[in-house]
Amino acid sequence: MKLHANARLSVKGRELLVSRFLMQDWSLAQAAEAAGVSDRTACKWVARFRLEGGQGLSDRSSAPKSSPSRTPDQRVQVIAALRRLRMTGAEIAECLDMAVTTVSGILTRIGMGKLGRLGLEPAVRYERERPGELIHIDVKKLGRIHAGAGHRVTGKRGRYTGQRTDAEGVRRQTVGWEYVHIAIDDATRLAYVEVLPDERATTAIAFLRRAVAFYASHGIAVERLLTDNGSAYRSTIHAIACRALRIKHIRTRPYRPQTNGKAERFIRTMLGGWAYGAIYRDSTERTAALSGWLELYNWRRPHGALNHKPPGTRLYELNNVVASYN
Repeated sequence: MKLHANARLSVKGRELLVSRFLMQDWSLAQAAEAAGVSDRTACKWVARFRLEGGQGLSDRSSAPKSSPSRTPDQRVQVIAALRRLRMTGAEIAECLDMAVTTVSGILTRIGMGKLGRLGLEPAVRYERERPGELIHIDVKKLGRIHAGAGHRVTGKRGRYTGQRTDAEGVRRQTVGWEYVHIAIDDATRLAYVEVLPDERATTAIAFLRRAVAFYASHGIAVERLLTDNGSAYRSTIHAIACRALRIKHIRTRPYRPQTNGKAERFIRTMLGGWAYGAIYRDSTERTAALSGWLELYNWRRPHGALNHKPPGTRLYELNNVVASYN
């Protein structure tokens, strides 16, 4: 029960007032004075107790029995249907010729104030039980650091980009990009990362071999591999390499990056904690800092999806479960 904000008496106080008047032979004025309320208030609680018993001492709703100006239920249902089509409050108000504040209040009241995944197909969440059962691999392209920090740190744009024009009149990039290849285990979130010069198929295959060796050093045998539909992962030599490693290769549906969501989320964490988490003089210094951050992520940083335990602890727990089962 929710008491009125300015209620002088709690339910226990009201029971004591009624008890003093009806059972202890106090006068109504004496009981009211002891409770710190008026005679009229004391009379009200006594009357309610006589009529309804103990339930009568609870606060009643102050909402009116009827509200002629209240938005009809049919109109509320229409608002809800339009909201499921992911229309904003302003768009619904314009469509139905209603005030934006009225529509906003109705959406909040019916629990549709925030769009979130409203109207979208439900998110399918999954997590493999065994380490190595599924490894996610992805690539993130990062601009090389040239002449100090970039606009993310300084806030200044229009800096020298490191371009030159060759003898044939073609503009060439002298700074260019670095490609961060990442692998993350679905069950434990144990991650392996390398900064490489490109994302060609041969580079992706070499990274895959080193990632498999890394997981093997921690007692993890890679069974399946999940990637996007990049050209490197669609190549014939990549398919041959997967068969040679006895790894089943799975690709996401086109335009469905959420299927590889664990890799995407790890990249966001990596960018915030490593790539953009400090000011580096050059790309070499940034690359050198990666191993320290990755050590922190794998063995000390609490992970929200793992009951706030680091991936290394999760790996230890799962290995113990497998050992005890065997």
